[in-house]
Amino acid sequence: MIRVVVVDDQQAVREGLVALMGLLDDVEVAGSAADGAEALALLRRLDRIDAVLMDLTMPVLSGVEATERIARDHPEVAVLILTTYADDGSIAGALAAGARGYLTKDAGRAEIGAALRAVVSGQLTFGAGVSGRVASALSGRGGGNDRLPDGLTVREAEVLGLIAAGLSNGEIAAELVIAEATVKTHINNAFAKIGVRNRIEALRYAVQHGLGRGFTA
Repeated sequence: MIRVVVVDDQQAVREGLVALMGLLDDVEVAGSAADGAEALALLRRLDRIDAVLMDLTMPVLSGVEATERIARDHPEVAVLILTTYADDGSIAGALAAGARGYLTKDAGRAEIGAALRAVVSGQLTFGAGVSGRVASALSGRGGGNDRLPDGLTVREAEVLGLIAAGLSNGEIAAELVIAEATVKTHINNAFAKIGVRNRIEALRYAVQHGLGRGFTA
C-alpha cells in the first residue's frame, strides 16, 4: 500500500481528495492537512509515509516551502503537486523545491493514482498540460559552452532537459535523432559534471540553473 498525506487548504477539496484516494486499491490515506506546516507535523508523527499530495497556494506555509523542507528532511517521501496553476513560475518553483511530479486539478482518479505510483517508484511524472511546458522549457538552450554551467556541452544540456521532462533514453534518442548508446554517454558525462546521481536530482539541477529557454525558478 502507498501511504499518502493529502494537503489542501480548501476543506471541501481536501475531503474530496481523501475520498477519491480511498477508491484506489493500493493507496491508503494516512492523514490530511490544511497547510504545509500541518503536513510537516504529520510527517514527524506518522510512520512510513510514501508520498504527499500537495497543493501549492496555502496559508501559513506554502506548498513550495513545504516541498523544499520535505525534500531536505524526509527525502524518502515523494511530493506530487496537485494544483490549479500550470504557469511556468509555479512549475519551476515546485520542481526546484524537489517535487517529483506535477498535476493540475482536472486530473482524474486514475491519473492521480498512476502519478503516485510513479513518484513513489522514483520516476518523474507530469500531467498532460504540464509535460509540454516542461519539455519545451527544459529542452536545452542555445549558445556556446561558456553560457552553460559546470562545463556542460549544449548537447548535454539538451539531454538533461529532456530527462527532466520525463523522457526515457529511447525517447531522447528519437527526439535528438541519435543512438540510444550516445544518449547514455551524454547522461553519464553530464551527471558526472554536475554531481547528480539520478533523474530527480537532474531535474532540480536543470530548473535551478535555468537550462531551459526562459524556464527559471
